[in-house]
Amino acid sequence: MARKTTRKADRWKTKKWYQIVAPEMFGRTVIGETPADAPEKLIGRAMEVTVGEITNDYSKQNIKLRFRVEDVSGDTANTVFVGHQLTNDYIASLIKRQTSRIDTNLEVYTKDGYRVRLKPTCFTTHRAKTSQMKTIREKTNEIILDRAKKLDFEKLIEEIVQGKLSAKVYRSVKGIYPLRRVEIVKTEITGAPAGR
Repeated sequence: MARKTTRKADRWKTKKWYQIVAPEMFGRTVIGETPADAPEKLIGRAMEVTVGEITNDYSKQNIKLRFRVEDVSGDTANTVFVGHQLTNDYIASLIKRQTSRIDTNLEVYTKDGYRVRLKPTCFTTHRAKTSQMKTIREKTNEIILDRAKKLDFEKLIEEIVQGKLSAKVYRSVKGIYPLRRVEIVKTEITGAPAGR
């Protein structure tokens, strides 16, 4: 038993600690630390943090950001942004009885050639008719597709995370039927331009 414990302790001695750093668009903030006995073992490792943890704004704990380690330089593991998601408990808090939840799912292309899958959701104040829900869904998609092609990738993600894109959809769609809230529930980067 003592030999096993020694072997484990020896393995830990060979490991080095690495700081995991968010990409430039998130201010290269340190988002975690992890041990590894070889830097290449960190490549591809996924990391999830909330916007609240990055910005110290704890009203933003409901937004989870996902990163993946792309390369290691010295004791720094550099990441790329791969998507975001709102927490399930936050989404559940938005669902009310006698109201409608209008989900949509679309893939957009940014001005600089990134492909991003988005899941916007509109929450109405009361129950909407099927025809109204269809019109809201179509208008939401139209606004987001149009906005994405005008923005580069970083700017689009910034507008999503800060709630600016949701606010734009809300202002444009509330005339069709009264809305309580619009959220981009999830994003996922599905393609990057060649060489990125």
